[in-house]
This record gives sequence, C-alpha cells and structure tokens, in this order.
Amino acid sequence: MVVRATTRLLRERRRRAADRAFGVRLLGAAAVAALSAVPFALVLVLVEGHWRPLRAVDSGAAGHLHRTALDHPAWTSALRFLSDRVWDPLTLRCAVALLTGWLLYRRAWRLAAWSAVTAVAGGLTGLLVKTVVERARPSLADPVARAPGFSFPSGHAMTATTSFAVLLLVLLPLVPRRGRALCWGVAVLSVLGVGFTRVALGVHWFSDVVGGWLLGLAVVASTGWAFEAWRADSGRGRSDVAEGLEPELTQAAPER
Repeated sequence: MVVRATTRLLRERRRRAADRAFGVRLLGAAAVAALSAVPFALVLVLVEGHWRPLRAVDSGAAGHLHRTALDHPAWTSALRFLSDRVWDPLTLRCAVALLTGWLLYRRAWRLAAWSAVTAVAGGLTGLLVKTVVERARPSLADPVARAPGFSFPSGHAMTATTSFAVLLLVLLPLVPRRGRALCWGVAVLSVLGVGFTRVALGVHWFSDVVGGWLLGLAVVASTGWAFEAWRADSGRGRSDVAEGLEPELTQAAPER
C-alpha cells in the first residue's frame, strides 16, 4: 500500500509539473510566433517593394484573375459565396470554438487549451502584422469585391491555415485510417482555395496570401511543438502528425 501510494504521488507530481511546463511553453510559443511576425512582415514588405519579379507576379495575377472575374459573373458569385460564407474567418473561428467546447466537455483540457491558444494567437499575429505593415489592397478598375483594412497578410488565408490545422490535428484520431487521406485533402484544398478566392476577387495580392499561409503555419508549428513537449514531459510518446496530436482522444475514459 505504501509503495502504491508513493508511486501514485510521484505520478501526480510529474503530471502537475508537466502541466505547468506545458502552459509556459504554450504561452511562450504563442509569444514567439507573434513577435517573429513583425520582422517577418517587414522583410517581406521590403522584398515586395524592391524585388521586381515578385511585384510582377502580384500585378500579373491580379490583372489576369480580375479580367476573368469580370468576364464570368457566375464564377465570381461562386467565389464570393465561398470566400464570404463557407471559408469566412468568422465561420472558421466558430467551428474552432465549438470544437474547443467539445474538448472541454470531454475534459481534454490541454488539447482544448492548444486549440484555443492556436486560434487566438493566429488572429492576434495577423492583426499585429497588418497594423505594422499597413500595405494597401489592390486598386482595380471596376472591382468585383471590396474588403476593409490592410492587405498583408491575408486574414482569410491565415485563419484558414490555423483553423483547418486545428480541426484536422484534433479530429484525425476519430477518423478511420482509410478516411484520413480524404480529410487531409479537404483541408489542404480548402486552405489553397481560400487563397485563390482572395486573389481572384481582387482584394489581396498573391504575396498577401502566401504571407498568410506562412504565418499560419508558423503559429501552428509553434503551439504544436509546445503540445508535443508536454506529451514528452508527461511520459507519453510523441504523436505522429498523420495520426493527430492526441491519439488517446478515442479512448472511452475522458482525459483528467
């Protein structure tokens, strides 16, 4: 009995220490992602302002897709529906919020924390970079869509990257193995599709979208690293990205 009680006490102390380390790492990773966004954005703005090949790509893509949008109204309406309804940042954030609530109901506290911090860190990082860079959106004759605020990075592209990554990495363990490739495909195509709609509608430059993708991936990688570090500290094996962050989510007993 004494040995069993001692072992239980040691395990409890180890778990609490891992939880504290996880919290520090999670917040630290979010801070690092936010701070690194500022120099990253400034470097990209300098490149956009002085590197002619990138300016040519931005202008060429905007001009070609804008002409296509003007010539095909039905196509443009479909893009607006996808951009403003299906892949709208508010819609994706609501999906992540619902997922986080479900994780709390399941008592998967740390996974819920990772989900919430990743979503919030992504939004704040994007807002911070937009405010610092103050890049103007494309100015096109006879625009087919309008959007408020600054242009770099694309908030739609960044939110899609972080949101689909959260949904995918949390829910993958609940999906049969033969269906996981389809989930990955839907997530990747959705993220790419969001970026395409923003450029095709003339509200972002191509480099805005690329910046949104890269910053979103940086946030997910940072917070994901913190989660993996917690798993290692708590004695759990590192998870495979193809299997999701928390394979134990499929277990009947909730995480405590």
